[in-house]
Amino acid sequence: MTCHWRLQQGLIRALNSLTNTAALNRIVADIHADMMKKLIAECIGTFALVFAGTGAIVINEVSGGGISHAGIALTFGLVVLSMIYTFGDISGAHFNPAVTLGFWAARRLPGRDVAPYIVSQLLGALLASGALRFLFPQNQTLGATMPAGSEPQSFVLEVILTFLLMLTILNVSTGAKEKGITAGIAVGAVIALEAMFAGPICGASMKPARSFAPALVSGHFEHLWIYLVAPLVGACAAMLACRCVREEGCCSIPKTETAV
Repeated sequence: MTCHWRLQQGLIRALNSLTNTAALNRIVADIHADMMKKLIAECIGTFALVFAGTGAIVINEVSGGGISHAGIALTFGLVVLSMIYTFGDISGAHFNPAVTLGFWAARRLPGRDVAPYIVSQLLGALLASGALRFLFPQNQTLGATMPAGSEPQSFVLEVILTFLLMLTILNVSTGAKEKGITAGIAVGAVIALEAMFAGPICGASMKPARSFAPALVSGHFEHLWIYLVAPLVGACAAMLACRCVREEGCCSIPKTETAV
């Protein structure tokens, strides 16, 4: 009888172990599927941003000013607005390595998500610039950002522009997600405004992926360092400012949201 009871207990433990393993595998699979959806959303959203924004610059050159500077600025703002409403509740609608790093610095995004997000954003941006190269092979720069003044001037401008953008995002976002009724309007408006007044001087990139992709595809790497470094500095500075003006715990991962 004792041996029979022990055998039963052993079988029960084995079945529980198998059940727990299967449940754990399902959880892991669900997590991977959820993360893949976020990365695809980031890739598509960044593709749309770079394709429409730098595409507006290219088409403005091809058409002899048919879009105008104001039109280019509005294109950047509107495409970001629309993509936030499209993917905000899926991936958080970062579409920008500086924003992703800003959320991480603000402790709203787990560190394990930073690299996959940035890789997805860079991939989307490169696909967009590749598409523009295919459509407009005669264009030399594909909308690459170039400073009109000195490098220090453009660097400082890009830091300030990204600072204001990230500060807005941190104050209208939920955790590490740009979503809600006001998020798209606020973020899109800031991007359009900053591109409108600062674009003629520094290009108003604020987005390393937006500058990296056309530079790589077109082969114009001059001044690229400005648009890779300055947005990161501005985004981190915005996190510090947010902590100064918001309530305690504003820059931390909420209990109900541990990832984008």
